[in-house]
Amino acid sequence: MNIYQQILQQTNGIYALSPMEDVTDTVFRQILCDIGKPDLFFTEFMNTDGYMSEGRNRVIHRLKFTEKERPIVFQLWGNNPQNYANTVKDIVKLKPDGIDINLGCSVKKVLQHDSCSALIKNPQLVEEIIDAVKRESGNIPVSVKTRLGYDKIITDEWFNFLLKQNLDLIIVHGRIARDGYTQPSNWEEIARVVKLRDEISPTTVILGNGDIKDLEMADKYISKYGVDGVMIGRAVMQNPWLFSRRDEIGREERLNTLEQHLQLFQSVWKGEKPFYTQKKYIKMYVSNFSGADKLRMKFMGCRDVDEALGLIFEY
Repeated sequence: MNIYQQILQQTNGIYALSPMEDVTDTVFRQILCDIGKPDLFFTEFMNTDGYMSEGRNRVIHRLKFTEKERPIVFQLWGNNPQNYANTVKDIVKLKPDGIDINLGCSVKKVLQHDSCSALIKNPQLVEEIIDAVKRESGNIPVSVKTRLGYDKIITDEWFNFLLKQNLDLIIVHGRIARDGYTQPSNWEEIARVVKLRDEISPTTVILGNGDIKDLEMADKYISKYGVDGVMIGRAVMQNPWLFSRRDEIGREERLNTLEQHLQLFQSVWKGEKPFYTQKKYIKMYVSNFSGADKLRMKFMGCRDVDEALGLIFEY
């Protein structure tokens, strides 16, 4: 029984945190462990070509995690099956709870490399990549995160193919690649994937992704569309406490959480990441209380962690 089936035995549905580049790193995930932990974490997505090059040290940080963040899935991207195989052969030593292949990212500079959702146009290469990952993953479950198509919806064709690849999990983003995030997520098509799953590969776990605002909405969609769970991304940036089901978070708790985050950032990255990368988190925590806007502007003027911590102490 893989980790996804284990979670389903204990819950009514899986709540997963979506991998978001430069957002869901180990520091943010550790904070979420304390204020509202999802059932499943995914790392930022790591490029297998970069990992197998001299630039390995510039990408490996994306797989940094602590034991408190388990269960955690490593997400990979690229378009070279051998680089996938060699990468997985190496990183299985870190004992991730799952390995996910990114077939969903629609950022233009990624698509220009014929990777991620661009691979929807090349099922043969996708099959080679999946086979390469499975060959080296041992007992670690293998999954893909993908979209409904590249420039048009091809649910039946695409997911008929994927469901025959003996995957443990498929995460379905309810948009096509061309749309990015401009169109509403098509949950009716996600439900279509569930029906195909029931016919072709009943043991494959299906998560729906797109436009989930909170856990109440997640529960409703799990019931309505038949998915085994949901993946939530951008909504967590509006409310880091989302997975706790708490709505009213006061100023003191928000500032205490920001303090904890900045101290952890300083300890974990030790100069590897510049302070300005943390301003997105400041915006997350310093909000939804009287005076938040003015205080947030003061934080935006801070030049380093010590200055930001001093501002927290002042308030």
